[in-house]
Amino acid sequence: MEKADNVFVPLNNIQEETFGDIRKNAVENGRIIKEAFEGSFDIVVKKGYCAGKCVVFANCDGLCNSQRIADNAIRPILTFGGKLPEDSPIDFICDNIICGTEQRRAKTLDEAIMNMLRGTLLIFVEGEQTCIIFGVQQIPERALQEPDTEVQEFGSREGFTENIKTNLTLVRKRLCTANLKIEPQEIGKTSKTRIIVCYMKDRVNSDTLAEVKKRLSAVDMDTVLGAGYLRKALDTNRKSLFSMTGQTQRPDTFAAKLCEGKVGVIVDGTPFALVVPKLFIENFQTLDDYINRPFFAGFMRLIRFVAFLISIFLPGTFVSIGLFHQEMLPDDMLYNIVIMESNTLFTLTLEALIIHFIYEIVREAGLRMPKTIGHAVSIVGALVIGDAAVTAGLIGAPMLIVVAMTAICSLVSSEVYQPISVLRIVFIIIGGFTGLYGIMIGAAALIISLSSMTDYGVPYLAPFTPYNKSMWRDSLFRQDMEKMGKRVFDINALKMRGKND
Repeated sequence: MEKADNVFVPLNNIQEETFGDIRKNAVENGRIIKEAFEGSFDIVVKKGYCAGKCVVFANCDGLCNSQRIADNAIRPILTFGGKLPEDSPIDFICDNIICGTEQRRAKTLDEAIMNMLRGTLLIFVEGEQTCIIFGVQQIPERALQEPDTEVQEFGSREGFTENIKTNLTLVRKRLCTANLKIEPQEIGKTSKTRIIVCYMKDRVNSDTLAEVKKRLSAVDMDTVLGAGYLRKALDTNRKSLFSMTGQTQRPDTFAAKLCEGKVGVIVDGTPFALVVPKLFIENFQTLDDYINRPFFAGFMRLIRFVAFLISIFLPGTFVSIGLFHQEMLPDDMLYNIVIMESNTLFTLTLEALIIHFIYEIVREAGLRMPKTIGHAVSIVGALVIGDAAVTAGLIGAPMLIVVAMTAICSLVSSEVYQPISVLRIVFIIIGGFTGLYGIMIGAAALIISLSSMTDYGVPYLAPFTPYNKSMWRDSLFRQDMEKMGKRVFDINALKMRGKND
């Protein structure tokens, strides 16, 4: 039997077929394109003549505007009655015959085919080893909608879509300045996914920008089908539950982060963008905080932070008090809890773990199920967990209240839901075996771990540690716009105080 290494080839080692330079024979170029796609019905190759010269058109049907192809390219070329110059017929066609603003050239068939698959029209002229790439894109896309995960009360209702040009336009209209720089790249050997790196030239730190470009250039993947593929590459702290690579569905939030001196990455086909570096305190800030009055914005930030602590520590604390520290509860409350929990089959620790796993299953089902049966699953989940489980003696009512409170609090800050869902299970186990002492040690270890996180030279817990007085103007609480100064926040001020990678 052959070794597995000889049978299975890693995707990154697959060599894609290349087609070389463009041939002078226009018909030969069309034949190569047809053979490359083996008769795919959406690949259209058409031959015609312009002033006696053979011209071949190639496009991918469905990604192009057929009316624009006919009116702006094919009809003007085929009906041209003059004479093409011998020295530069392609330049003459671009400048005097076809009508369109997006016109480029390609010297290799690989580049030409890649552009054709992005909705452009290829024009090959007999005797020329360069083809015209004519922009006639009409790629199907979703209309602008309000983001699902970042709902704002007073903010914009526009969210990113899957079209990279639409996303760039949404950012451009919010930052009308020449300092907004856009650098395109391609990632993925097979997918050749387009990404754009965005930053404000007058505010970004040059070291941070260089590091982002370096990490993106080092990505060696066969296919990149979304921004999530790149998140790991941009994040140094891969073993941590928390990430210093943020994401947003909102173009206004994305523009605000760029104005803070951060670097953004937009990936074609993904309705959200990546932003680096990200601070821990940003998980509890929203765009509404800058629209509401400062006292209310600070109050809501405090509520979100308290909800974060409750969602992590409440179940473990309840289990540890119920098992090891009953003297901390009032007599009446302790008596009621004992009566209710005495009818259940499991210990507090096992009971908390079971109900949290059930909640995660119901949540995942609600996330993945068809919308038409959403209410049915919600009702069944509520009946099974809320009434039948308590009546059957599988779960106590106090634990049900704790889990309900935890579930609500964990959804207040959706950005940190993933680490919350894991940490609360960890603290339940710690509290069930070691009590409050273990909870305190675990909390200290968590704080130390967060304090040690540094990416792109910026500490994750800044401006708390290391302490930065000037940045407290817009951290857990927000001051008036007049007191914060012309710029709300500047990430580079924190970078100078942190360690470089």
